[in-house]
Amino acid sequence: MNLTWKGVMPAVTTKFTADDRLDLDLFALNIRAQLDAGAEGIILGGTLGEASTLSKEEKSELVKTAVAVIAGRAPVILNIAEQSTKGAIAAAHTAERDGATGLMMLPPMRYSADERETVAYFSETARNTGLPIMIYNNPVDYKTEVTLPMFDALLRHDNIQAVKESTRDITNVTRLINRFGERLKILAGVDTLALESLVLGADGWVAGLCDAFPRETVAIYKLVKAGRIPEAVLIYRWFLPLLELDISARLVQNIKLAEVATGIGSENVRPPRLPLAGEERERVLAIIEHGIKTRPVLPE
Repeated sequence: MNLTWKGVMPAVTTKFTADDRLDLDLFALNIRAQLDAGAEGIILGGTLGEASTLSKEEKSELVKTAVAVIAGRAPVILNIAEQSTKGAIAAAHTAERDGATGLMMLPPMRYSADERETVAYFSETARNTGLPIMIYNNPVDYKTEVTLPMFDALLRHDNIQAVKESTRDITNVTRLINRFGERLKILAGVDTLALESLVLGADGWVAGLCDAFPRETVAIYKLVKAGRIPEAVLIYRWFLPLLELDISARLVQNIKLAEVATGIGSENVRPPRLPLAGEERERVLAIIEHGIKTRPVLPE
């Protein structure tokens, strides 16, 4: 199965009702806003999607709903974050049956796998699915780095095709391009380093604040790819205080609060998470409100 790994791919939030059920209507509303702004893929079940709190049945329902809403306009990519290789393979099979177009994969959860074990985990899953795979490389949050030698081994599998680059080392974009060229597509995975990553040659952006501000996110990507860097930088400077809400332990609550402000989400989170409160909520609201008040006019 072919998948073009490029453009803005929002890691969408999972929408809940006040009584903690999936809010599929609001979920669909947000996805449509992403597509209308020009998103080129939708990623489900990541950190922003509160995946660790979702049941297998809920993940399946989200994939099926997204596939129906998107109706072929863009790929639907499910994140896999499992504790066992057996579990990862089962999740891949379910995603394939539910109509997903591709997978994003984290290293094994909880157990701190070494290099050999991590390569085996990804490889065995790749051998057992026909879906294209993007490796999520985030050693800061998940404590396992997928190194260049590990990618040498992993890229023997044709369906391992891309990396969500979240090492926070901006020079890693150049290292990956120098080593693998077009064989490995690179998507920026940290909002506050996205413009820099795109300028250095990243193919796309797995975006967080795109959930609330899709048009501005897509504009930055398109301007960079058109070589209109100064125009992209101006939008990015406006956007940075909002993008910094993504590099926080409460990124889910932050971004959901921003979605409320732009009319495409709710504050409902799944416990043990709780919506922001007190001074922290006021601080985040002030950032969001200032961003909306100073929202730039986007160029053609």
